Amino acid sequence: MKLTARRAFSATVLALLAAAGVPASAQTTWPTGKPITWVVPYPPGGTTDILGRAVAQRLGTSLAATVIVDNKAGATGTIGSAFVAKAAPDGFTMLGTSIGPQAIVPNLVPKMQYDPVKAFEPVSLIGTIPHVLVVSTSQPFRTVADLVAEAKAHPDALSFASGGNGTILQMQGELLRLQTGTKMTHVPYKGDTPAIQDVLAGHAGFMFAPVAAALPHVQSGRLRALAVTSSARLKALPDVPTMAQAGIKDFVVEQWQAVYLPAGTPQQVVQRLHQEIVRILKDPEVVAMADKLGVTLVVSSPQQLADTQKADLTKWGRVIKDAGIKVD
Repeated sequence: MKLTARRAFSATVLALLAAAGVPASAQTTWPTGKPITWVVPYPPGGTTDILGRAVAQRLGTSLAATVIVDNKAGATGTIGSAFVAKAAPDGFTMLGTSIGPQAIVPNLVPKMQYDPVKAFEPVSLIGTIPHVLVVSTSQPFRTVADLVAEAKAHPDALSFASGGNGTILQMQGELLRLQTGTKMTHVPYKGDTPAIQDVLAGHAGFMFAPVAAALPHVQSGRLRALAVTSSARLKALPDVPTMAQAGIKDFVVEQWQAVYLPAGTPQQVVQRLHQEIVRILKDPEVVAMADKLGVTLVVSSPQQLADTQKADLTKWGRVIKDAGIKVD
């Protein structure tokens, strides 16, 4: 009777896997039985949220599973990351996140709720976001050199805005300050939008903004783009130089988006998810959506994501230390 029961159970499992399009030989590559939660550590409506929902929706279809997107925002993305770090490593909890909680904030907060490296299984990068240094067209600055000259002539008088303390936008301003030996004042805002609004109004001297957010204002003539932080000029701003072309060497900065699982998740699950993401990021609808968001879709191996994260932990840790950045 016991043997018969086992056979019946195995047959049921294989039937379910076949219905989901999973070969019998790969029956351990994805867990089944309950909804999968895709955690976004930011509020709804941002790039990480929109991109994550697009991937999560298609992931649910390909896995014949229910994938629920859960926005756990707060503390510059670390609340959501901590939730996933503490989740069971069974494949039912994923993290769709960005560079901030994984490579910047850990250098700012003395007692993190999670280890950014040891607490996660990297799955894949899914995209990068270039930034553009912008000023209001009411400002006299027409080049990065003009901006630097002003900062040197009037220490601490020039301010730069960002979407908040510990964000990649702040880090770029700090990096510019360090590399040019200038003194500038950081003004944090609660999000990129209010920061851009104050740059438009001339209340802040400049900021590094996501290209998609700044582009409409550049095209309308209200913002002036001085340089982009990518390694090459962008199709959307072909006349705008890179930071290197503008005279600032070693200044390639892009915000990355990535997917992680809790540490200890079986490698079969990690690899299956990676394979699905590779396929999803080739979807024409996802590609078109990414273009509108200003995201360059990128697929990496889990090891490449791990290497990128560790390199950025080191890079931004050095900037934070050298700049003496503190977060209350």
